[in-house]
Amino acid sequence: MLLLGIDVGTSSIKVSIIDSATQKNIVSAQYPEVESAIIAEQPGWAEQKPEMWWQHVQEAIKKAIAQGGFKASDIGAMGIAYQMHGLVLVDKDQKVLRNAIIWCDSRAVAIGNEALGAIGEVKCLSNMLNSPGNFTASKLAWVKTHEPECYDRIHKFMLPGDYIGMKLTGEISTSIAALSEGIFWDFKNEEISKDILSYFQFDSSLFPDVLPVFAEHGKLKPDVAAQLGLRAGIPLTYKSGDQPNNALSLNVMNPGEVAATAGTSGVIYGISDQLVYDPASRVNTFAHVNYKIAQQRVGVLLCINGTGIMNRWIKNNFAAGISYAEMNAAGRRVPVGSDGLKVLPFGNGAERMLHNQIVGAHFHDIDLNKHGQAHIFRAAQEGIAFAFRYGLDIMRENGMNPTVIRAGKANLFLSDVFTEAFVNATQVPAELFLNDGSVGAAVGAGIGISVFSSEKEAFSKMEPVKLIEPKQMEIFETLYQEWKQVLERQLQAI
Repeated sequence: MLLLGIDVGTSSIKVSIIDSATQKNIVSAQYPEVESAIIAEQPGWAEQKPEMWWQHVQEAIKKAIAQGGFKASDIGAMGIAYQMHGLVLVDKDQKVLRNAIIWCDSRAVAIGNEALGAIGEVKCLSNMLNSPGNFTASKLAWVKTHEPECYDRIHKFMLPGDYIGMKLTGEISTSIAALSEGIFWDFKNEEISKDILSYFQFDSSLFPDVLPVFAEHGKLKPDVAAQLGLRAGIPLTYKSGDQPNNALSLNVMNPGEVAATAGTSGVIYGISDQLVYDPASRVNTFAHVNYKIAQQRVGVLLCINGTGIMNRWIKNNFAAGISYAEMNAAGRRVPVGSDGLKVLPFGNGAERMLHNQIVGAHFHDIDLNKHGQAHIFRAAQEGIAFAFRYGLDIMRENGMNPTVIRAGKANLFLSDVFTEAFVNATQVPAELFLNDGSVGAAVGAGIGISVFSSEKEAFSKMEPVKLIEPKQMEIFETLYQEWKQVLERQLQAI
């Protein structure tokens, strides 16, 4: 059986088709080739058009099928991974009511903070494991307050993956994991939070049907199937946020295992069997893909908004006509520490690990007689690695002490400069795998349709392609402490 995985990213859509028998990826396609825009009508806002995602999903699937070498009729199940924490609103005819408010949008921070105070910090953290912050519940409350006419027309709210699932199948559903990432799920009472519903005055009819992550969320509609060149009736058997899905793709399923990703945003994601939470909500806890009420598995997530997007900004503004690979090679020729140039990469909205403050991106200690283009390339990647170290220390405070971190060999982990800075700054070895989010979504679909006898079997043939060990921890520790002092001065100035 072939399995189709769809990864709805912020920058693009990626699709992969794997053979369940060999567990090999036989086809991958991405659309578009250039990174999709984020709409920012006001400072701190971040939106995208759900219709754009759907158009790009269709193009990516058709592009994958056009590569040939397999029978599209052999695809037996579909899975979706998606950018987390977004808000999509549709009316009773399944028409989108407004742009999606996406994960890095900061407009609802104050609303979330007010909810935390009203509901009570202890109750929010012990029951929802998080502050409402700028997550989906707070974004929905922002629409209710500022766009009441739009709110009154809502039939269902969804996360981005739920929307793509609706377009494929016509069915609207979600999961406990998805609700937890929106701060709607009460872990203690094992239900949609009555406190959130009561405080924000949300009508429970706005919620989609709640199904397990690994379950049938509908079947591919005949008209959509015909348009895509697929067989009608293919079941959608898996939906997950991108970071839990990234962990799944790396076989990070059990307590103590840790995954990382460094795409537009950067994430470290560790598994626990305890309902843990950070008292300051700098890191967040969500239901993992294999969460069950009878066997709790939660993911402790550190998110850094400004990572790959910083590297992209550097490329767009300092490296015209140069590829990422050429940037990485140039940065490698610069000494470790970038001859004193330091970069804070926090220019993509409020950073949760920095108490939801908008810090901005900064260059420090520029020497106009010494620093050039390659220094900027290296300093940016080192600054991103130091941001990971800062966040990992917060996770360590919360009991997460990884002995190895697994990551896909993609995005910033394609750069030796970044990867070496990451392992030396965090002082943790990294295992790199060829799997990515779309492959993980395909594997998830296979688990959902029970083509594998167990979750363990789904990863029985997966091996790392590279292990990177820390070798320069002492010098990177010194550099990190210097970088941290710059960050702390900047935080004090806000």
